[in-house]
Amino acid sequence: MPGLVAPPETGAAPAPQPPPPLRIPDPAAGEPGQIRRPRSPAPKKAPGSPSPSTSSARPKPTPSPGKKKAAAAAAAEAEEAALDNPDLGPWRGTRWRRPGGGAGKALEYAIRAGRALERREGAELELAMSLHVAAAIYCTLGRYADAVPVLERAVAVAEAAEAGEGDGEGEGEAEGEKEREREREREREMERALAAFSGWMQLGDTHAMLGRLEQSIACYAKGLQIQIAALSESDPRVAETCRYLAEAHVQALQFDEAEKLCRKTLEIHREHSPPASLEEAADRRLMALILDARGDYDGALEHLVLASMAMASHGRDADVAAIDVAIGNTYLALARFDEAVFSYQKSLTVLKTAKGDSHPTVAAVFVRLADLYHRTGRLRESKSYCENALRIYSRPAPGAAPEEIAGGLMEIAGIYEAVGEPEEAVKLLERALKLVEDVPGQWSTVAGIEAQMGVMYYMVGRYGDARGAFQSAVAKLRAGGERKSAFFGILLNQMGLACVQLFKIDEAAELFEEARAVLEQECGSSHPDTLGVYSNLAATYDAMG
Repeated sequence: MPGLVAPPETGAAPAPQPPPPLRIPDPAAGEPGQIRRPRSPAPKKAPGSPSPSTSSARPKPTPSPGKKKAAAAAAAEAEEAALDNPDLGPWRGTRWRRPGGGAGKALEYAIRAGRALERREGAELELAMSLHVAAAIYCTLGRYADAVPVLERAVAVAEAAEAGEGDGEGEGEAEGEKEREREREREREMERALAAFSGWMQLGDTHAMLGRLEQSIACYAKGLQIQIAALSESDPRVAETCRYLAEAHVQALQFDEAEKLCRKTLEIHREHSPPASLEEAADRRLMALILDARGDYDGALEHLVLASMAMASHGRDADVAAIDVAIGNTYLALARFDEAVFSYQKSLTVLKTAKGDSHPTVAAVFVRLADLYHRTGRLRESKSYCENALRIYSRPAPGAAPEEIAGGLMEIAGIYEAVGEPEEAVKLLERALKLVEDVPGQWSTVAGIEAQMGVMYYMVGRYGDARGAFQSAVAKLRAGGERKSAFFGILLNQMGLACVQLFKIDEAAELFEEARAVLEQECGSSHPDTLGVYSNLAATYDAMG
């Protein structure tokens, strides 16, 4: 980690002592008078196979259990005593980089380094770095829950160092020495802030991998506060963190907060970056996504066009093609179908040339064209594009992301559902679920697939399966902190309908009540979704008498 370097060793190792002088024995004193010069050992011969006469050799004595326990206790005592060595912590921290030990051995060395550094005074930054390394190894092993307390400890250590250090200088020091001391103190403060910032951001990433979106956003916000205090509110590095936090808010469907952060990022990049920079183009793509989600399609289109021009000026043809797909989606939302087709076809030509005919991005454009032709009533062309996309998804190019393929299968399933083929849609959703259910950090995608599967099951009369799929999706959204989104309220309403079909009236009433509270908060009491919940709740109370 930049800025977190082990300090120079405080004490040099003791110099080796010379061997004792050779003493000549005195025969008069009764000592043996012959000094035998040691001969160089002869090479050992490989032992031959035992003969029948020598096979009954006396076995070696095995140590008693008491001796084993004593040896283990002595080894543990020696290990505990070795932790007081001031040079052991940094040395242990470098052992994990050596090949041959694997992640398990690396984790063991990182933990030992942390234990040793805890006993050293003034080694808070090195301890925080050691804990960061241990947490990263836990994440590499897929043990994200074990990494959380380690990172919380690292953050506490870094913040304690920031609060505890910084004593005043002596009054008798020269002015130049005071200035150098102040400079060193500023460097130490920057390193402490960097350690705390890195810890909070790493902790947020770990919470996100566990599906805890609320905790993740809170950690990112804390890291942003520390970074602003250490740098300034208009520093370009602050802009990168603002965009990172805005993306997390988008994932949580918190578009108001995401828009504020994205606008702040745009302002910083306009101040510090040249016109039409790559950073500004990335910010505009994110802003277009936020505005599109809020229904401001004209504003989204403006940002996308500016981002496309910026990417084209830098020769980023693949990025321009991806933006063209987003422009086509916006035209489709505005019912400007001819312009949408032109954007999709333009993107398709570039992507086939740049990435090949069997790349998942090509299949994604096929899916968008299939959706467009379905909306315009040209079902034959829509089905043809769906089949072209499915051929690519069945044999994707090497290195294709499973979540990308799963997203395409979900969109095709939605088209099959709309044309009255729910059984085929269920098969596609089951394929998509198998691709991402074991991928860390994809809990939101899995919840979306399960919710869509629940709708399909409900349509074909499999109400028990529908309730199970809805229940699993609701549990994931609760754990991820999405209990205040409109999507969560709609999902509760759908689960309540499945419970009504299974004659679980009491459970259905509880779900409808919770759905009503969520939708009234998010959409208002006059929204069609809220009115639908009112109707379902009234019918449920009528059935309960």
